[in-house]
Formats: sequence, structure tokens, C-alpha cells
Amino acid sequence: MLTSLKNPKVAAVARLKKRAFRERDRRFLVEGAHAVGEALQESPPALVSLLVGEGLDELAVRARQAGVDVEEVSGEVLRKLTSTVTPQPVLGIAPFVDVPLGALRGGDACVGILHEVRDPGNAGTVLRSADAAGAAGLVFTSASVDVYNPKTVRASAGSIFHVPVVRGEPAGEAIGTLRDRGYRILAMDAQGTENVYATDLGGAVAFVFGNEAHGLPQEIVARADATVRVPHAGRAESLNLAAAATVCLFEWARRRIGHGATLDGLIAAAAHDIRSPLTAMKGFGYALERRWDEIDPEQRALMLRGIVHDADRMDHIVRLLVDAARVTGGSLELFPEQVDLGDLVAGVAEAQARDPEHPAISWSGDPGPYFVDPARIKTALLAFLESLVWWGSEGPIRVAGERRDGNLHLVAVRATDDLDVAGAEALFAARRPGTGGGSKIGLYVARAVAEAQGGRAWAEVADGDLSLHLEVPVPG
Repeated sequence: MLTSLKNPKVAAVARLKKRAFRERDRRFLVEGAHAVGEALQESPPALVSLLVGEGLDELAVRARQAGVDVEEVSGEVLRKLTSTVTPQPVLGIAPFVDVPLGALRGGDACVGILHEVRDPGNAGTVLRSADAAGAAGLVFTSASVDVYNPKTVRASAGSIFHVPVVRGEPAGEAIGTLRDRGYRILAMDAQGTENVYATDLGGAVAFVFGNEAHGLPQEIVARADATVRVPHAGRAESLNLAAAATVCLFEWARRRIGHGATLDGLIAAAAHDIRSPLTAMKGFGYALERRWDEIDPEQRALMLRGIVHDADRMDHIVRLLVDAARVTGGSLELFPEQVDLGDLVAGVAEAQARDPEHPAISWSGDPGPYFVDPARIKTALLAFLESLVWWGSEGPIRVAGERRDGNLHLVAVRATDDLDVAGAEALFAARRPGTGGGSKIGLYVARAVAEAQGGRAWAEVADGDLSLHLEVPVPG
């Protein structure tokens, strides 16, 4: 047992209470059983060592089993190393976990930006709320409290290990970078012009939260796409920063997972999409029934191929609608099997070739096999192809696939002249009937189904190409 504050191991831990030494060692303190337990759940564990008051403590046993160095220390040592009056008998030491801004995911995501937030308790609480809401990350700008401050870490209750954290970015640069990646910037202001409950929170959203006392400076507000407020029904002058941030993050989460609010719109959009192939099928069917003898065999074969093509199109739309309903109700079931991705793409390409005007489809990459649900992969691929037909400009569609970091990564690419990053990302939003060409729900449902599996779907525009990406987990 370590009992002296002068012991080199104890002294090395003690200095992590100061920011300068945390920066030098790139390590921070993790106080309390809950936060330590969360760190140990990571794979590999997010701790390099653990100090405990009792060597047989459950967390000590788990840490040793996971290969973490464990030291037993006296109660006096723990009191000197922690920042609480009555410390719990566990203290972890973890390496820094922050990531660069570019590592935050895009797509239908939410990011929080803390500007000049100085209270460590507030900052840690916002981090915890961001975790609970499923946010893509939280940015601690260079003017805000250190995310590794022991009070911030303690207030996060272990969420620091679950939410991607960016630190040290100037607020203006963070806003500019996220906007370039398709994020809509919403500045939170008590006098904001928009009510958060009525604001469009679709697509990628970044909330900017300001100082506890004076809010956001005007130069930051001026860079936002909108200023948003949390409305008050009672007589309270304002909400605590952490409370207001939590309301905003959970309103975004409610919209994202509360698909029932958009189900009526999805049904209307699907009904609109079905009308075109249904009309074409009826036309071919009437013609074949009434003029069979007048139509030559080649024309008959062409019409029959058209009927099959339109039937496939209707089947695809119905599958999208059914999956949307299942995601809405939380009842989506997967039926994985070993799938040769090359064969699946070839089958889709053969079916699409029934339309003589459809661009050619090429395949490259690792065919697998992958243990995935083939129907859901096919549905996503069809949504990608249709979008590339509408929004690509020319040339073939190139489809590729590979295993990447435990996921199947599928991408479809075609040249485009019309879209930038924000425009490409907007394709994943469900659209009302009459709002342009292409499927109104295809990419929206593809993303929802991917996320229900723990995956994601997103768009990129680079070097004149529009690329649509799908990533879903697969066993090793």
C-alpha cells in the first residue's frame, strides 16, 4: 500500500491536478466509481492505472483482469489526490481522449460548441447531456474551461469516454469548418429570433452555447445561420446554461428518433413516388390486353420488361415505407446471412439495365462474403443509384465495397455538376411531394435503417464527384 505523498507514483498522480502537468503528460484524473466503471467498459480500457483504497474492490478486480495497473493507497493519499470533500476510494488515470474537429461525423448529426463556458460543472453536465442525446461531439473552444479539469470530468459522469470531444479550437474556426461540412449553425441566445421547438433541426446541426453570465459575443452570433431561444412559460428570467443546452440537445434527439412525427409525410411521399411506375404499368397492361395481336414480338418484350422494371420500382418503394414504419415503431428486425457483395451488385445492375437509359454500373473492391442483411443492403444501394441518376451529371455509376474497421463500407459514385456538400447532405432529408425529382424518402430511410443497425450513411462531394456511403457493422 502507498501511504506517502512523496512516493514517486503518488507525486506523478498529484501533479495531474494542475493543467500544465496534464498537458505535459497528456493524462488526466478520473474520480469516482461510476466514471471509473465507464472507463473500464471501453475496449481497450480507457485507463492506464487505478488507485484504490481496497485491493479487493470490484473495480480493482475488473481493472487487473483488463490489464490495468492497480495500486492500493491509503485514505489520506486519496484525499490529497482528489477534489471532493469525501472522496470515493477509487481514482483512475487516463490518457487524453480528445479528437481533431475533422473526426466528428457528418450526416444527420448534432454537435455542441462551448464558447467561453467557464464553469467546469456546467461544461461536464453539457457533456453528459450530449452523450445521452446521441450527439456526434462537443467542441470545447480555446476560450472555455479545460475538458480535463477534474470537476468537469466528474460532472460528465463517464460521458467523456463516450462522446468525441474536440478541444482548443477557436470558435470562429470551429464554426467555419463545421459549416463547410454541411452543418447549420444555431447560436443559442435568450433573445433569439427562433423558438427551438419550432426551428428546423433536420440535417446536420451545431448549437453554439455561450458564457454563463453574458452569453455569446456579437461577433460569434453574427456568424450563425440563426439565433435560437428556449421559450419560458414561467417567470424565471433565464435557464442555467447546462439546462438550456440539455433542452436543445434533447429537442434535436426527440426530432431524430421520433420518426412518428414524419411518418405521415413519408407515406405521402411514398404514395407520390408509386404513382409514376403504377401509371406506366397500367399503360403497358392496357396496351397489351387490347392490342396484343397488333404489337410485334419485339415491342411486346419491351413492354413486358418495362412492367417488370416498374414492378421492381414499386416493390422498392413499398420496402422503404415498411422499413420506415418499423424504425418508427422500434421493431426493425435484421435477417443477416453470408452475402457476396459483388454478386448482389451484379444482380442490381442487371435489373437496372431493363431501363435502357439507366447509366452503366461498375463494381470493384472486396466482394466478401459479409454477414449482413442482403435486403437492407440492396434497398440502400437502390436508393443510392436512384439519387445518382437524378443528381449525377454524366458517366457510369461506380460501386465499391470493402471491410473497414469492423464495418462493411459500401460507396456509389458518379460525376456531378450541380451539388455542393450541403446540397448533397440535404438529399438525406425526407422531402414533400412536388419538391423536385428522385425519391423523396429513399436516402432518408437508408440512413435510418443504417443507424438502427449501429451504422451510418452520408454523402461527400469532391473532385467533381458525388459519392454516397453506407457503413454497417459486420462480424469479423
